[in-house]
Amino acid sequence: MKKAENINENSTWQELTPGCEIYEPGTAFQFSTGEWRTAAPVWNPNKCKQCLMCTPYCPDSAIPVRDGKRQDFDFDHCKGCGVCAKVCPFKAIQFGKGDA
Repeated sequence: MKKAENINENSTWQELTPGCEIYEPGTAFQFSTGEWRTAAPVWNPNKCKQCLMCTPYCPDSAIPVRDGKRQDFDFDHCKGCGVCAKVCPFKAIQFGKGDA
């Protein structure tokens, strides 16, 4: 199996894994994927009760937590899926069109 760090834009098709499968977990931080976003989350810290319900549901780990408190979104990795807004019991996350 090939390691992801050995594959880059100059790799030949013979060097890719079958079906471009990913054999390593946790490689999302190696790629800036925020530009894929069509809707941008807006976090309202005044409504947020720091329950952290949103963080484990984020499929892109785009909600950083420091010292036990959530921070604003990591827009380099947030794809705007909206899961965080759906699970927030305090409606502290809203979505709007466009980039953040």
